[in-house]
Amino acid sequence: MASMRDIKRRRSSIQGTQQITKAMKLVSTVKLQRARANAERSKEYFTCMYDTVNSILKRVGHIEHRYLVPGASQKKAVIVITSNRGLAGGYNSNVVKLVTRNTEWNKDDVVVYALGNKGREAFTRYGYQVKVCHSDIVESPVYADAMALSQELLQSFAAGEVGEIYLAYTAFKNTVSHVPTLLKLLPVEYTDETEEKAEKAEAIMNFEPEDVEALDLILPKYMTSLIYGALMESVASENGARMQAMDSATSNAEEMINDLALKYNRARQGSITQELTEIIAGAEALG
Repeated sequence: MASMRDIKRRRSSIQGTQQITKAMKLVSTVKLQRARANAERSKEYFTCMYDTVNSILKRVGHIEHRYLVPGASQKKAVIVITSNRGLAGGYNSNVVKLVTRNTEWNKDDVVVYALGNKGREAFTRYGYQVKVCHSDIVESPVYADAMALSQELLQSFAAGEVGEIYLAYTAFKNTVSHVPTLLKLLPVEYTDETEEKAEKAEAIMNFEPEDVEALDLILPKYMTSLIYGALMESVASENGARMQAMDSATSNAEEMINDLALKYNRARQGSITQELTEIIAGAEALG
């Protein structure tokens, strides 16, 4: 059985850790409120952009356009949004698994654009090609960063370096629900589901200039908006996951402290009992 000194030292250490997890939970809670408000405030724009593209695709039908057909290359560019720090539960690992456990992909054909150090570290460890790592983007996402990344990927797509572009991020549903999501950005797919959604719109969009020119203008903005929207939701999901992880850690620390307090009291009672026994035995020997 551990001595009272060892138990007291361990309990003091756990109490110090508990104070840290409490502070991290409070910080994550404040950040989550701000990130959630930003994500909800910008969601209307991205929903409108998505509906607009659906209406255009419904209007033009199945046409041959460079953004609607796969490129010649077999390479797949995957934007992976993770965090720069850990202690966020399964937030980072779930997104990484979404890509590494995709049985339809060959690892050698995947080019990773890592937004966050944790993603870069994980994919480097798994042997994937990490082309770039923009760790600063996930700290304070702005639309200009998403636009620059979108232009970089579109240039690679136009040059034939990659044939498809995907986005892996964590969608924010609510404070406790965060869903790892894999979204195909290019080529933009026109499916029956897209057509059904477009038919539900109030009216088919009329636009100028011609179909190809309109798509040339709108699809890069569409891609940028999806990247930026994913960044906003990922930041909210990260802080929500970290808040839950720190709350669980604080609760676990409290249980360990209570258990150690019980062990300390037992050890103290045993020590007192032993001292009383020795005193009584000594008194009887003298008598």
